[in-house]
Amino acid sequence: MNPDALASALLAVVTPIAARRRPEEELELTAADVTLERPRNRDHGDWATNLAMKLAKRLGTNPRELAQEIADGLAETDGVASVEIAGPGFINIRLEAGAAGALAKTIVEAGADYGRNDSQAGNTINLEFVSANPTGPLHIGHTRWAALGDSIGRVLQFSGATLAREFYINDAGVQMNNFGASVLAAIKGEPTPENGYPGEYIAQLGRRVLEAQPDLLDRPADEQLTVARDAAYALQLAEIQESLAKFNVHFDVWFSERILHAKGEDGGPSLVDEAVERLRAQGHVFDEDDAVWVRTTDFGDDKDRVIRRSNGEYTYFAADAAYYLNKGDRGFAHKIYLLGADHHGYVHRLKALAGAAGDDPDKDIEVLIGQLVSVNGAKLSKRAGNIIELDDLREWLGTDALRYSLGRYPADSPLSLDPELLRKRTNDNPVFYVQYAHARTHNVGRNAVDAGVDRSEFAPELLTHETEAALLGALQEFPRIVAFAAEVREPHRVARYLEELAGLYHRWYDNCRVTPLGDAPVERVHHTRLWLNDATGQVLRNGLGLLGVTAPERM
Repeated sequence: MNPDALASALLAVVTPIAARRRPEEELELTAADVTLERPRNRDHGDWATNLAMKLAKRLGTNPRELAQEIADGLAETDGVASVEIAGPGFINIRLEAGAAGALAKTIVEAGADYGRNDSQAGNTINLEFVSANPTGPLHIGHTRWAALGDSIGRVLQFSGATLAREFYINDAGVQMNNFGASVLAAIKGEPTPENGYPGEYIAQLGRRVLEAQPDLLDRPADEQLTVARDAAYALQLAEIQESLAKFNVHFDVWFSERILHAKGEDGGPSLVDEAVERLRAQGHVFDEDDAVWVRTTDFGDDKDRVIRRSNGEYTYFAADAAYYLNKGDRGFAHKIYLLGADHHGYVHRLKALAGAAGDDPDKDIEVLIGQLVSVNGAKLSKRAGNIIELDDLREWLGTDALRYSLGRYPADSPLSLDPELLRKRTNDNPVFYVQYAHARTHNVGRNAVDAGVDRSEFAPELLTHETEAALLGALQEFPRIVAFAAEVREPHRVARYLEELAGLYHRWYDNCRVTPLGDAPVERVHHTRLWLNDATGQVLRNGLGLLGVTAPERM
């Protein structure tokens, strides 16, 4: 019996009780009224609920009296071994071994879909993260946003959301011309221009651009800059995409900022032009001092924002507005932005923009700010000179260690990683600890084959050892952990759960044998325990997958 089935059983018991106590009032109780928790002390049972305490006042009775009525009814439910009342009205529930153990088979049969849920069904979400300027390699900050953003996307999709992962390419504006001028200067052997980009990677790009465009320096000066800029941009963007792919991060949409500024058909208005008029139609645009403003203070911003300067040039806010509106036009009702630690000022600005566009700032947009991350002993990039590159970190520490370590902390937590720990093959290293538990489930499976133990029999009532009850209890929690991680956008909850599950599995492994000792015969309990072993491996595998981490079969 899983938590959803138990919640349904509780609802079936309490609904007629409510009808008897309040016949004149239809309470319309739902599964949302039933909260189940795992007791800290396993002597208190498998599950506990405060249902009686929540409903007592509405039903005109005291919590303990209502709890006893619920307990009496629930005790007659198949799969429930006992029900006890504790404190002011808590209900502690213990399941029969067979009912609890049946979960092992359920998990194995569900396979990669175990934990999948529909808690986010109906939500159409655009998740934007990383969004680095295509003027240089990805650095350590981008590494964290990549790991977090991708894992948030995975738990959202696993929970039923319709989702697009999106990378916003900042390929318009002065920084692109500065980038092109830097590459062109490197090709000509000239010093880096003022406000340009230094580093060996610029020289490398210059050599590659010249290989692709051998006649570059024979062209007019203004054309040289355009060709160098666009060719270097294409090469740098491809490098960014390759870096992310090697980090097991993939985007559904690569959105170019240039699209927002491009004129429409027959020279018609651009998306930025249209954005100003669309916001004006909402009643939140005004003209002052020959400039065009958006009254974002109506929605909590600290000041109104200029969207078009008096000289006719658009501000960055104009591109932000056009981009936000474009996401809605593409069918995304909800937008999530994962931004770096230096973007705190964007929170109110973007929420105010959503309000000015006619959306609900508290519902239709989320802005998550990721804090800084450091790695002890990490060296600055030899190519870029002033940053720690994603590729260098990945090659040094490994994708799995980086992905898991960055995923096991909330986004708003400053983080310092210990490379010595992450490179250890010991239980002190969290990713090794979890991956080793998964590899051990496969090792047990291989030994079981050699011993003649298979899954031809399943007798869940034989899973009576205390470590089996604890392990089954944790396995039951996985779907709810995933759903909650999706709801609060916190994939680190999956990582912490996996560490707890790994610990419970290791304790079970030390106490319960899947293969018989010596010449002892194979019994039904051995077959049944193989189901539990394989179920645990499946959940570890599913959870690691949500973090973008591999689940090795041997270590």
